[in-house]
Amino acid sequence: MTPQTSGARVEIIDLGAAYGRTRVLDGIRLTVEPGGWLAVIGPNGSGKSTLLRCVLGLHAHDGLVRVDGVSTAGMPRRARARQVAYAPQLPVLPEAVTTRDYVTLGRTPHRALLAAPRALDRRIVADVMARLEIGGLADRPLRTLSGGEQQRAVLARALAQQPRVLLLDEPTAALDLGHAQQVLDLVDDLRRQDGLTVLSTLHDLTLAGQYADRLALLSGGRVAAEGGPDEVLTAAALQTHYGARARVVSGPHGPAVLPVRAVEPRL
Repeated sequence: MTPQTSGARVEIIDLGAAYGRTRVLDGIRLTVEPGGWLAVIGPNGSGKSTLLRCVLGLHAHDGLVRVDGVSTAGMPRRARARQVAYAPQLPVLPEAVTTRDYVTLGRTPHRALLAAPRALDRRIVADVMARLEIGGLADRPLRTLSGGEQQRAVLARALAQQPRVLLLDEPTAALDLGHAQQVLDLVDDLRRQDGLTVLSTLHDLTLAGQYADRLALLSGGRVAAEGGPDEVLTAAALQTHYGARARVVSGPHGPAVLPVRAVEPRL
């Protein structure tokens, strides 16, 4: 699958957001360079998913989000969908829709209103589904798939948009380790080969450290740390912001986080 254009630069400038009177994000400043992968990590309730929804324009916010210098605030919805795709953690899955038809919805921003899918659309959909190993599920009703299969279908729909920026909210949440690695390998291949820009949230800190080239640690609605995985994933940071006991072990592809028991087991 080859995008129409290379990845875009994403700038998040002084972004703040709230739910009612509760402030959940404040003064967020982050930049993702074209072809880069920034993974947002942080404890539960730190605002990770809200940040992605703000970047997409689905949640009201202060501050500014720019894609290649253009504010997304005034960008028409279809134009934004040709630039930015989003795979939510808890997607709304329509009834009585096949997997192929669901993934084909990702082509909507590239077709005239109410136009039928073209040969190009069908080719892109088939390619994306094959790469995510769900081609054999094309005619299955989406609701009959397992949680992991549905997660891959959601990612396939986003990739079928051929976006310049891909937003992923916990893309491995419903996947076993093998399929999680397959999905992240595919995303990494796309950004390296085609320049796709990736902004994701990841709950698994080891996967975040292994795949993303930069991490941003949110805590209390603010950026507590930002930089390379080795800079952000430290035992001190995990203790301070997660209340976790852990060792961080360096590896050839990035750090791994190993939880540490509070006491030695009894013999």
